Amino acid sequence: MYQDKRSGLYLPDGVKPKASGYSEAGASLIRRAMKGFTPRSSAPNEDIDWNNATLRQRGRMLYMAAPVATSAINTNRTKVVGIGLTLKSVIDRDVLGLSPEAAKDWQKHTEKEFRLWADRKQNCDATGMNNFDGMQQLALISWLMSGDVFPVFKRVAPTPVNPYSLRIHMVEADRVRTPAEYGGIYAGMTDGTNPHTGNRIYDGVEVDSSGMVVAYYIHNNYPWQITRKEDTWTRIEAYGAKTGLPNILHVMSSERCDQYRGVTYLAQVIEPLLQLRRYTESSLMMALIQSFFTAWIITKTDPDQIPFNEVGAGDIAGVPSANPRDENLSRSANELEMGEGIINVLQPDEDVKFGNPNMPVTGFDSFVKTFCKLIGSALEIPYDVLLKEYNASYSASRAALQDAWDAFRMRRHWFVGDFCQPAYEVWLSEAVARGRIKAPGFFQDPLVRVAWCGARWIGPVQNSLDPLKEAKAAILQIQNALKTHEQVAREMGGGDWDENAEQLAAENAKLAAAGGGSTAMSVDPNEKDEDEGGEGNA
Repeated sequence: MYQDKRSGLYLPDGVKPKASGYSEAGASLIRRAMKGFTPRSSAPNEDIDWNNATLRQRGRMLYMAAPVATSAINTNRTKVVGIGLTLKSVIDRDVLGLSPEAAKDWQKHTEKEFRLWADRKQNCDATGMNNFDGMQQLALISWLMSGDVFPVFKRVAPTPVNPYSLRIHMVEADRVRTPAEYGGIYAGMTDGTNPHTGNRIYDGVEVDSSGMVVAYYIHNNYPWQITRKEDTWTRIEAYGAKTGLPNILHVMSSERCDQYRGVTYLAQVIEPLLQLRRYTESSLMMALIQSFFTAWIITKTDPDQIPFNEVGAGDIAGVPSANPRDENLSRSANELEMGEGIINVLQPDEDVKFGNPNMPVTGFDSFVKTFCKLIGSALEIPYDVLLKEYNASYSASRAALQDAWDAFRMRRHWFVGDFCQPAYEVWLSEAVARGRIKAPGFFQDPLVRVAWCGARWIGPVQNSLDPLKEAKAAILQIQNALKTHEQVAREMGGGDWDENAEQLAAENAKLAAAGGGSTAMSVDPNEKDEDEGGEGNA
């Protein structure tokens, strides 16, 4: 008999449950397959921050040395940002009480002012190395490679060619860390406490008692940097006390609650990427070795005898070669050369035997492709897009592109919210304060400020495998009110439909004046394509 804890009843041993729920499945501790699988997750700062230094270095090294890792990050850069996300001001006319014409004039003027600041690297970059488009690319790559990046807002005196004081300084993830005097040790503990406020510091990010980020600590040197500069940390408050505007931005994506530092985009695939790199390098070396044809001559009589027309160099009694091309070959008796068509002379009664470095070269392609499919699925980049190989059917290739673009659009939305839009709002605040842009009520009512700050960021659009098919589909969606002209123009070309319509009206007027026809054309949705009925390769 045993007593049931819930009901308090005494039940026979025969009805006692052996296992229930997940205890006989994924939570089992007695199944043979599960016995060695006993992970124990800790707090996010311990699981992430304490391992971030290692993850960062490995992710960065793979980007530099593993082609698949390079492709994953660069593909995101090209698709998410491309040549740069372009500002399209979209203010809320209902809140501001503006007519469509007045709103359009304000938006055009604001976009021109923004380009004045953003298009010149000396105007917007604190280091003078990149314009705003270049900083977007740098921020995205740094975010994916290192886990996060910190754009810091600085102020300098305006110049005759730049009326704005705002500059952005991109700070790499390694430099944001807990000061040593507050308990931070880069190679070990990353947590600390601010003795002045009592706030906890998680790897350079200070949070208050409620968990809100209040400040960041930036080190003047990189870890392991060879320098004579004394270590100093600068505490930057997250938001200005008077303006409420951010002093520093933090570009990252979270995977756990209470997480204050980002993880490299390659974190989950570091091991397979490293092993794949080793496998490809060893296969390349194997092919290189097999391409060498080396003959070994065993001398039985005179060890100083040199075969006629010998290629290469053996031990010639320490006499330098008369041929300068032989100077790169070893002349030591203990070293033998391997290369294309080399003949080495051995000592009397010496012999050489090689192991046969056979590898399943015939399975190399399928093995690498399988690994790339697994890596691509973890990184949300289908194999076709990751390796830029579109050999499947039109439908399969289009599905792969669509799947990848779902991830690119999501990442672009995050990036705009973390970097582009906050930077624009800080710039716009200065432009209004200096009187270069008129925005009544901007500093008086937060709702009015938000209405003035409305914007869209236009970037690269999804590639088109069959433009005619996709154009017909877009026309059908517009005709059946599934999408608007503006949505289709933004998705297919990244442009603005209003501007397109105005430009087309002007072009049609010019064509009519010249005796030509309209540029508009109609498409019959029931018309069949020439290749309809079968799908060829994309």
